[in-house]
Amino acid sequence: MREALVVQCGDFNRINSKVMWTSAMASLPAGDGGEVGDVGDLGDLCSELPAMFDGVKMAAVAAVLYVIVRCLNLKSPPSPPEVSHQDTPLSRYLLKSCPLLTKEYVPPLLWGKSGHIQTALYGKVGRVRAPTPRGLRKLLPMPDGATASFDLFEPLGRHRTGDDITMAICPGFGNHSEQNYIRTFVDHSQRQGYRCAVLNHLGALPDMELTSPRMFTYGCTWEFAAMASYVKQALPRTLLVVVGFSLGGNIACKFLGENPANQERVLCCVSVCQGYNALRAQETLLQWDQCRRLYNFLLAERLKKLILSHRASLLGETSGNISDGDLIRLGAATSLSQIDDSIMRKFHGHGSLEEYYQQESCVRYMHKVTVPLLLMNSSDDPLVHRSLLAIPRSLSGVYARLLVSPEKMPNVIFALTQHGGHLGFFEGDVLFPQPLTWMDKVVVEFADAICRWQTRAD
Repeated sequence: MREALVVQCGDFNRINSKVMWTSAMASLPAGDGGEVGDVGDLGDLCSELPAMFDGVKMAAVAAVLYVIVRCLNLKSPPSPPEVSHQDTPLSRYLLKSCPLLTKEYVPPLLWGKSGHIQTALYGKVGRVRAPTPRGLRKLLPMPDGATASFDLFEPLGRHRTGDDITMAICPGFGNHSEQNYIRTFVDHSQRQGYRCAVLNHLGALPDMELTSPRMFTYGCTWEFAAMASYVKQALPRTLLVVVGFSLGGNIACKFLGENPANQERVLCCVSVCQGYNALRAQETLLQWDQCRRLYNFLLAERLKKLILSHRASLLGETSGNISDGDLIRLGAATSLSQIDDSIMRKFHGHGSLEEYYQQESCVRYMHKVTVPLLLMNSSDDPLVHRSLLAIPRSLSGVYARLLVSPEKMPNVIFALTQHGGHLGFFEGDVLFPQPLTWMDKVVVEFADAICRWQTRAD
């Protein structure tokens, strides 16, 4: 007890001495005790640190919110599509009969105004809660030994006009009938009374081997033409509505313009999110703005894997146009144009990359299409540069500068949305998108209007 008291008294004396020393030093003039002034300044600084940290936190939060608002484009209000067309009885009727082309497209509030997120969601998920329509797969032998395939889906009800209508659908880059966005569109079309024939791009199906040293390319129409011919022969009373998504839009438009006979029994054509000019599109995909160079790399990796999965058929002894050096360049490729130059153009014997892109682009053929043609694009599509949209604008009559023929086309309607990304076009209130997209509804609505117009004309 006594020892404890001694220790406590000793501690008290030391503390008391420190207090007295600090008080004495604080009472000295500033000139005699500069160190004391420093101690006081340090104390003031320490007392202000919490407020400074709060200010830094608020600035950081404000910066993050600013980046989010800019990246998600939250300040951009919903708006109706920008529709370009010539004033004709058909265009007036179509715009009156297709309210979706004149009303606001409203994407999900929190993320739907970002073209990158719309594109990423399409690429990763395709669609939300995609249905599983049941179809019958058809195999068509081609003259060069290849085997084309497509899936045929019967309508789930009678079309409102009573006609037999078949949607001839060409999917996007390396896609097929089993993709979620294709399944969603097919199911919606079936419920509106349409039969659907969906092309499976040559080499795209994972469980189907190639039977010749060739796979799909940017603008080869052979397989799509074989599918359309089969449908016309097997169903002599059916009429066709041609629909193409992305790369499929290029193939669909090129197919119609290659030969006037291809437009027989075709009611209309709808192209969604295509680039129109492969040569110019590949140049823009090498640019870094809107992360196009990154998308280019990802698409190149996907195409590379697809080619290598058919290595035995594509790169074997029978493919004389492809050398060992081409295989080395394929392995080192980081862009689509590099793969196109080393592998893809050689499937059809093109002498140069420029020749390949020029011959495979639909822009050289679109002025020959005479059926009603709806071209749809999105301003925030990270894959389609805005300079490419001059082509559909010129076709629809806004200006005519870039086409082989300067003639304006009264059969063309060009619809440009502010949001939607690449094949996204999701709709929803705040966060969760609806299973059916704006794109799905517009295509069917346009086809319905054309069918009613045809019935009135008959």
